[in-house]
Amino acid sequence: MLRIEQRELADKSGVSLETIKRIERTPGPISALTATVDKLRRALEAAGIEFSDGDEPGVRLKAVRRGQADSSD
Repeated sequence: MLRIEQRELADKSGVSLETIKRIERTPGPISALTATVDKLRRALEAAGIEFSDGDEPGVRLKAVRRGQADSSD
């Protein structure tokens, strides 16, 4: 969705590249420490991913409002 490389996610999250590679290549539920999953989730949310729970769990890109300035400017 974001079209970012594993290295960029590692840099943004503080999670090692090897851990991200292991998580991505392992089928099924994520097998990682809660702190690791939290770091990844925070990094993805900061990049524009929205996680949903409830009746239809999933992920989507957050809608950007017109005229909303990028905070990195």
